[in-house]
Amino acid sequence: MPATTSVTVRTPGLVLVEHEVPVPLDHDRPDGPSIPVFAREVADPDGLDRPFLLFLQGGPGNEAPRPTGSPMSPGWLERALADHRVLMLDQRGTGRSAPVGDLPGMSPAQQAEHLTRFRADSIVRDAEAVREALGVRRWSVLGQSFGGFCALTYLSIALESLDAAYVTGGLPPVGRSPDEVYAATWARHRELVERHYARCPSDRERVLALHRRLSSEPLALPGGDFLTARRFRSAGHGLGMSDGSDRLHGLLELPADSPAFRADAADLMGFARNPLYAVLHEACYADGATTAWSADRTRPAAFDEDPSLLFGEHVHPWVLDDVGALAPLRDAALLLADHPWPRLYDPAQLAVNEVPVAAAVYAEDPYVEATFSLETARAVRGARVWLTNEHLHNGLRADGARILDRLIAMARGRA
Repeated sequence: MPATTSVTVRTPGLVLVEHEVPVPLDHDRPDGPSIPVFAREVADPDGLDRPFLLFLQGGPGNEAPRPTGSPMSPGWLERALADHRVLMLDQRGTGRSAPVGDLPGMSPAQQAEHLTRFRADSIVRDAEAVREALGVRRWSVLGQSFGGFCALTYLSIALESLDAAYVTGGLPPVGRSPDEVYAATWARHRELVERHYARCPSDRERVLALHRRLSSEPLALPGGDFLTARRFRSAGHGLGMSDGSDRLHGLLELPADSPAFRADAADLMGFARNPLYAVLHEACYADGATTAWSADRTRPAAFDEDPSLLFGEHVHPWVLDDVGALAPLRDAALLLADHPWPRLYDPAQLAVNEVPVAAAVYAEDPYVEATFSLETARAVRGARVWLTNEHLHNGLRADGARILDRLIAMARGRA
C-alpha cells in the first residue's frame, strides 16, 4: 500500500494536520483492494503534544465536522482541546474517505457486497490503522449518535487501544433485534409529533392539507424528483433535535408552490447528500440479524390511519423509488435488507471492560431509545451514565462544552 500522507494547515487559533491512510477495503483480506481514509488532527497551538481524542461522527454516512477557530466550531471543540488533540475521522464512505455515491461499474450484488464493508466494525478497524500509522499507543474516543455505536464496537474488539470512551446520544441497543428497536422509536417519535402539534396547533391542518394535495398531484422538485405524500411525511425527522420543532414549523408556514418550500422539501432526510444513510441505517441496529425493512414492518397502524403523524428516522423501501439520488443503489439496498449481518458487539468483552466509559443518555431521544441505552450501560462494566431530559439527540451540538466537560469529569471519577 502507498505510505501515509500528512499536510499541515494553520487557521486562526488552530493547527490542523490532514492525514490520509490507506486501509484494506476488507480488513479480513489485507492483501486485497485498498481505500483511502482521511482524518484531520486538530490542536491548540500550545497543545501539539496533548493526548489524542478520536471523534466519531453520527450517521451513518456523515463525514466529520470541519473545524473553525474563530469562532471555534463545533461547540465542544474548545473544551476538548483543553486536554487533547482531536482527530476528526471521515468514516469510510464519507467526506474524503472513499465517499460512496452510485458505485458505477458494479452489479447490484457487487454493490451490496461492497457496502457490507461500511459498518461500525470496519470503521473501528480503520481507526486502528490510523492510530498505528500515527504511532499512537492509546487514545480516547468521543462518539456522537452512530459514533457511540462505533465506540461500543471499539470496546468490543480493541479496548486495549482506548484510555476512555465518551458517548453522547449513542449507547446502542446491544443484543436487541431491529424490530424491538424500531417499535420503541415509533412510540417515542409519536410523543414528539403530538408535542409539536400541541405547541403549533395550526400545523396539523397544514400537514393534512399538504397530504391531500400531494396525494392528488405530487409536487415537482428541483432536480427532477417529485414530492409525494408519503415522501413529505419524513418532514418529522428533525423533531428529535432541540430546534426540530421550530424548523418544521418554518417549513410548514411556507407556501407549497414557493421556491423556498420546494428547495427545503427536496431532501428532507439528506439522502441525496449521504446515500449511505438510507442504505445502511437499519444495518446499524443489526447486531447479528437481518433487517428486512424493520421500520416499515413495525410502523404502528395509527401512522397509516392518521397522515398528520409524520415519520421520524425511519427508512422505508419506497424511498428507493421516490428519491432519484438513490436509484443507482436501489437493487443493492434491497439485497442488503435480506443480508444476515454479523454481530457488532461482544457482550462477554463488555462485561469485563476496564476502560472508563461515560455516556449522556437523553431520556426523550426518538433515535436511540433511552431504556435500551440504560440496559446496555448495565452490561458494560464500569460504565457511568448521565440520564437527562435537558437535551434531545443533538445535545452535543447544542450544549457540547458543558456535556463533554461533565463526561470527562465522570470518567475521571470527579462527578
